[in-house]
Amino acid sequence: MDLSRAVWRKSTRSQGNGACVEVADLATAVAVRDSKDKTGPVLVFTPAEWHAFVEGAKAGEFDQS
Repeated sequence: MDLSRAVWRKSTRSQGNGACVEVADLATAVAVRDSKDKTGPVLVFTPAEWHAFVEGAKAGEFDQS
């Protein structure tokens, strides 16, 4: 997958401490990468997979408490 034209963004709640992920909305997918390693591996999800993850995170499904 060619990500050379991807527009990456971080959460507005990012603390700027390097412990963030960046997301790029692509035509048919959503890409995610570590903000500290911009040339490193990228995870690619379908829009439905990404939506399910975001909704799960909002609902607290991944909380470690």
